[in-house]
Amino acid sequence: MNEIEKFKEKLKDKGYKLTTQRRVILDVIMENRDKHLSSEEIYDLVRLKYPEIGLATVYRTLQLFEELGIVYKLNFDDGRNRYELYHNENHQHHHLICLKCGAVIEMEGDLLENLEEAIEKTKDFEIIDHNVKFFGYCSKCRKSYN
Repeated sequence: MNEIEKFKEKLKDKGYKLTTQRRVILDVIMENRDKHLSSEEIYDLVRLKYPEIGLATVYRTLQLFEELGIVYKLNFDDGRNRYELYHNENHQHHHLICLKCGAVIEMEGDLLENLEEAIEKTKDFEIIDHNVKFFGYCSKCRKSYN
């Protein structure tokens, strides 16, 4: 089963259909999976394919997709929510955020497994997920300082 079919099943299981509008929004997110787009950026790209769509439809669809576990909402402390396709892994990956240009670099792999195990043992606390953001300067921005 391909990704679209999986997403269609998630919608169907909760009583929703993959309408044309939802499909175009999903296509834009899938085509830009490495870009962490904001809802406004998604709207701008969707309008190129489906000009009559409204911003409210994009907002509602993103909220639905988040509730269904199709997309994951991210906050990089820049005043905008950003979205990425939900990864079928136990934890989210980490993000490196450039303070100058705003670039977002994904860090694959869970760097905090040992820390989580220690917390669960010593604090009797079951950790379900975590979200780690590292702020700094990317290589391009650091080179521009030199």
